[in-house]
Amino acid sequence: MIELYLFFGRAIAVAAPAGIVIWLFANINIAGISILNHIAQFLNPFANLMGLDGYILTAFILALPANEIVLPIILMSYMAGGNLVQIEDLTSISNILINNGWTLLTAINVMLFSLMHFPCSTTLISIKKETGSWRWAIISFIIPTVCGIIICMVTTGIYNLII
Repeated sequence: MIELYLFFGRAIAVAAPAGIVIWLFANINIAGISILNHIAQFLNPFANLMGLDGYILTAFILALPANEIVLPIILMSYMAGGNLVQIEDLTSISNILINNGWTLLTAINVMLFSLMHFPCSTTLISIKKETGSWRWAIISFIIPTVCGIIICMVTTGIYNLII
């Protein structure tokens, strides 16, 4: 039971600062564009190779503390609201995604990358604590992420050949 409290303590210690960073990125403008948009535009060419867009890839990166916030970050980015959103209506979510260029390929690659990317930061910290070394935590980050990137790129290539 104590280990569970320690796990949640680490999660809170990482998630709270991450929430602040996400809010700042979405609300601080440079040259009239939010930092979040600058990052997404920078990542867009690489994300396109994966069948994604820059906002999706940015969301995965910003969601390192808690992977379950990927979709809310994507929706916040698309809606340019500067706040995480909670939309109960699936039709509204579908419309937002489609209006921002999502296709069948985008949906497939988001699912694949969700399954194959790095674990959350709390898990990485737990791996470091259990093994006594950052080496295994870094390996646990790199291997699934590289595999996810490769699988998404291959899927995009095959999809583009077929369609």
